[in-house]
Amino acid sequence: MFHFPCTTYHGRRGGDVLRLGLNLGYAGVGSTELVVEAEQLGYDSVWAAEAWGYDAVTVLAWLAARTERIHLGSAVLQIPARTPAMTAMTAYTLDELSGGRLRLGLGLSGPQVVEGWHGVPYGKPLGKTREYVSIVRRVLQRRTRLEHDGEHYQIPYGGPDATGLGKPLMLIGRPIRPNLPIYLASIGPKNVALTAEIADGWLPVFFSPDHARRVFWPNLEDGFARSGKAQRASSFDVAPTVSAIITDDLDYGRAQVKPLLALYVGGMGAKSRNFYNDLAGRYGFEREAGEIQDLYLAGKRKEAVARVPDALVDLTSLVGPREMVRDRLDAWKEAGVTSLLVGTTDLVTLRTLAELLL
Repeated sequence: MFHFPCTTYHGRRGGDVLRLGLNLGYAGVGSTELVVEAEQLGYDSVWAAEAWGYDAVTVLAWLAARTERIHLGSAVLQIPARTPAMTAMTAYTLDELSGGRLRLGLGLSGPQVVEGWHGVPYGKPLGKTREYVSIVRRVLQRRTRLEHDGEHYQIPYGGPDATGLGKPLMLIGRPIRPNLPIYLASIGPKNVALTAEIADGWLPVFFSPDHARRVFWPNLEDGFARSGKAQRASSFDVAPTVSAIITDDLDYGRAQVKPLLALYVGGMGAKSRNFYNDLAGRYGFEREAGEIQDLYLAGKRKEAVARVPDALVDLTSLVGPREMVRDRLDAWKEAGVTSLLVGTTDLVTLRTLAELLL
């Protein structure tokens, strides 16, 4: 049986450390000063997200030009928004422009965004993700001209409306890192297993270190076993995004996090299909998650926020006085987290976590 890698503070595994990252979320280029500060403090990576506002690619290109050492990650690029070949081209470009600093994070998003914004079918997420990652890797590795005949992607395209003129091509230019790391965002059991099988890292959200062994480890073990690569587990990067606020006013700190939890648990998805709501239920908050969703979908957002339990905030975030957060970090270390991606816009929090971990 696979034993989840136990990381990672000084003295535990020969001096290994828990890496710190900064997740900007949807903030865009307005957080440039925060990123420069994070690089100076020794943060390992900075990540940008996209929904239906700023795209992550432009933000990462902007940050690449204003930093020198910090790794640049997408958390995530939306799979339905780009063909796999386009994503490979983008990754190739960003990695070269940044001097080999890109970490390519991918995710499917949800049916509301995929069909409501991008106007494409949500389809079968597991099969689509597997094919997508395979195509991206093959483009970057540049071993042969690109051909793919799958359920979700046909390259060259050969559908009934095809011209018949398409031909297999190979990426122009040689990537400086043909095996650049690919991360997947996932929280459902089958998706987590797929991530462990085919990706180099995992980008969970609302990760609870206290529930990791029961909720996530079996799926990760299944995925590693299916990969057929013994070394995958030892090099796999577990990189959850964690809302963080260092404050002596615990109630204030929790209140800053609750709107985000209410949005995702209550409103990010339909009543019948909300992955974040399901996750809260797996943590033992099924009744509260149902109430939050009912209130949110009824337009009662303030009431939904008020219904978010303090315990759910404490499980999935780093909020409170310095000493409380310091003690809580042990749980994340013991849970096998190798990169802690901090979601914050607060310089005090950014600096305090650097003092505690770096």
